[in-house]
Amino acid sequence: MRKTRNQTDKANAPVSPGKPTLKTVAEAAGLAVTTVSRALADDPLISSITRERVREIARTMGYVPDRAAQRLKTGRTNVIGVLLDPHEEILGFGTSLLYGVTKSLKGTPYHLIVMPNFLDTSNIEAVEHIVRNNLADGLIFTRTEVLDPRVRLLIEKNFPFVSHGRTEFSTAHPFVDYDNYAFAYEAARRLIAKGRHKLTIILPPRHLTFSQHMLHGFMTAVREAGIAFELADGISHDSKAGMVRDYFRQRLQRSDPPDALICPGEVSAMASITGLADGGWSLGCEYDIVAKQTSQLLSDIQPGVDTIYEDLTAAGEHLGSLLLKRIGGAEVEGLQKILT
Repeated sequence: MRKTRNQTDKANAPVSPGKPTLKTVAEAAGLAVTTVSRALADDPLISSITRERVREIARTMGYVPDRAAQRLKTGRTNVIGVLLDPHEEILGFGTSLLYGVTKSLKGTPYHLIVMPNFLDTSNIEAVEHIVRNNLADGLIFTRTEVLDPRVRLLIEKNFPFVSHGRTEFSTAHPFVDYDNYAFAYEAARRLIAKGRHKLTIILPPRHLTFSQHMLHGFMTAVREAGIAFELADGISHDSKAGMVRDYFRQRLQRSDPPDALICPGEVSAMASITGLADGGWSLGCEYDIVAKQTSQLLSDIQPGVDTIYEDLTAAGEHLGSLLLKRIGGAEVEGLQKILT
C-alpha cells in the first residue's frame, strides 16, 4: 500500500536525543526553518495543507516552542491564563470550564495555565501579579462582582480578558454569562405550577453579580403570582453542605416553613434534601425542589428533583474563543455572550 505524505514525513522524522527544535522539524518536513516557524504561527500566507503537515510533524516529534525566545521576539507569551476560585457548590465547575477553554485553543499556538485564587485572599492581587509580570497574553476569570476591581484594572491596563459573568460598569467589557435571571424565574414558575404555596431560594453571596440576577428573576415570578416567599437567610451558594443541611432541618422546627426550594447547584440541593428528610419531610410529598444542574450526579441520585441545565463546557469554549478575538484586536461590543 502506498504511503501518504504525512506517513512518509512521520517515518522519516529523525529521532533527536535532545529537545526537538525548529531546525529538526524543518529537516523532517523538508522545508526552510522560516517556513516552519511561519506555519506553526498559523501564517495565512502559508498554505493550509503545509501548515497542517508541519503541525503534525511537530506533534509527532514532541516539539514545544521556546517560550522565552518567542516572548523576546514577539512580545507575546502564547499563554492564556485562567484564574479560578475553588468552591464546592458547582460540581465539576473547574474541570468542565477548563475543558471548554482547551477545546477553543486547539489548533492555535496558545497554551493554558491555571492560576488558583483562594477565597480568603484579595482577587485583585493575583491579577496584578499576572499583568505586572507579563505572565499571559490574556486572562479569563470567574465569580465576577457587581463592580469587580479586576475588570476595572484590566480595562485601565488595556489587558485582554473575558470574565465569566457580568458587571454593572458603564464601560463595556468582554464577558460570557449564564442567564441566571431566566433560571430563577423559570424555576419559580415550575414550583408554582406544581401547586406549591411558599417558595424559598438559596442565593449566591450578594457581592457576586449573578446573585442579583437570580434574586431579580425569583422576585419577578413570585410577585407576578402573588405567592408567599422567603429568602434562605444565613446560608448561600458558598455555604458548606453541612450548613445547608442543618439550616433546613432547623427551619422545619419553626412555623410556616416553605414547601418549595430553588437551589443554585447540586450540592445545595442534596444537602437540602438531607436536612428536610431529617425533619421528616419527603421530596415530592411535603415539598419540591428545582435545582441548577451541571453534571449527571443529581439526576442519578435524586431523579425526583426537577433540574435546569447549565453547560459549563460550552461556557468555557465561548470564553476561550472570545478571548482569542480580543487578543486579535476585536471590538469589545462583539465579545459579549449570554447563554441559556
